[in-house]
Amino acid sequence: MVGTRGVPARYGGFETCIEEVGSRLVERGHEIVVYCRSTTPQTERPATYLGMDLVHLPALHHRALETVSHTALSVGHLLARTVDVAFVYNAANAPFLPLLRARGLPVATHVDGLEWKRAKWSASGRRYYRAAEAAAVRWSDALIADAEGIATYYRDEFDAPTVQIAYGTRTPGPGALARIAELGLEPRGYHLVVARFEPENHVEMIVDGYRRSRARLPLVVVGSAPYGKAYTERIHALADSRVRLLGGVWDSELLDGLYAGSLSYLHGHSVGGTNPSLLRAMGAGTSVLAYDVNFNREVLAGSGLFFSRAADVTRLVELSEDDVPGALDRAELARHEVKRYEWDDVARRYEELAAELPARRAAGGRPSGRRARGGRP
Repeated sequence: MVGTRGVPARYGGFETCIEEVGSRLVERGHEIVVYCRSTTPQTERPATYLGMDLVHLPALHHRALETVSHTALSVGHLLARTVDVAFVYNAANAPFLPLLRARGLPVATHVDGLEWKRAKWSASGRRYYRAAEAAAVRWSDALIADAEGIATYYRDEFDAPTVQIAYGTRTPGPGALARIAELGLEPRGYHLVVARFEPENHVEMIVDGYRRSRARLPLVVVGSAPYGKAYTERIHALADSRVRLLGGVWDSELLDGLYAGSLSYLHGHSVGGTNPSLLRAMGAGTSVLAYDVNFNREVLAGSGLFFSRAADVTRLVELSEDDVPGALDRAELARHEVKRYEWDDVARRYEELAAELPARRAAGGRPSGRRARGGRP
């Protein structure tokens, strides 16, 4: 499993997927190797984690180069090993796929969301991501999409099939909710945001909408941005005395408790596919207020409410506090809907795909990677 920060999962969806799927595949008798990113001398470097073998390699500490520099080293290391199949995460790593194919290694690429839409990338960065998408289509034996919206994009843009495997979720343990007392919080006594501080996650919009509201309950914000100083400063400037900025929370049980105890969870993610944080909130039985895009509507399936501007956030936060029974009803509906997303099922589908990849590699016939509507977005 190549192309992410690795495990233990402390960052995003890819890392969570590797931890949940990889550990389950180990339990099924497979040997799993995960490439992990070491960006500082203080980075922990355990040899194994939940039965998975870990390979730690460095990376350039630069927003545009960190992922690809680490993947370049990982692929170089991988080429010297004997393995059956490789799962590459993030279409940005697609330029390294021809090396794996030359080695005869069957490979599936998890293409994630539409990265070129993220505001953090320059024009050259967006062009790179679009070229990398085409390379992933051309050089992968299979593409993994975690949402129908992503599958539709690759079908419309490249006439390329995908294997649709969403993420899973889990139910918080019995002791998780009690942990929120450590932060001076009470069950159903706050609103929650969990997100990296990036424009596409709309944390700034959420904080702005909240501060304009007459909400009595605090807004608890979990997250940070390693390369987003200016955006982080704007969020801090908007926050009033009711907003609690916790930064990153790496204690999984405490984070489970934060989800389980919140009256509402505000989900601003807009360019990814199926998001693990959204699933985690639904699995915890939390009422979800989500940014209005097709990915979020697909997952929530009618169990949430939606916003697209700060004024909507203001209205929905006030509604949650004015109609607590309604918020609890939506939370219960979300808990029902999220049963469609189970990590055991996700791991089984990864296992099935791994078994199919050698035959896919031998059959060939991958799409060309040319866009059906030309090269311009």
